[in-house]
Amino acid sequence: MDKMKVAYEAMLGLAAEMVLDEAVHKFRSDRIYKAIDQALAVGDEDTFYRLAAQLNQLKS
Repeated sequence: MDKMKVAYEAMLGLAAEMVLDEAVHKFRSDRIYKAIDQALAVGDEDTFYRLAAQLNQLKS
């Protein structure tokens, strides 16, 4: 029974870590998309390309 409890707790921990990783990834992506929109709105080409590179790196 103790082995099952340890395995169950390990699986719960892994699931929680996956959910947290996905939430952080979505937060970062959303923040970059908003900054890209702002850069486009003001015509800041350098910032747009820098942020686009960050977004591409985050997606890979």
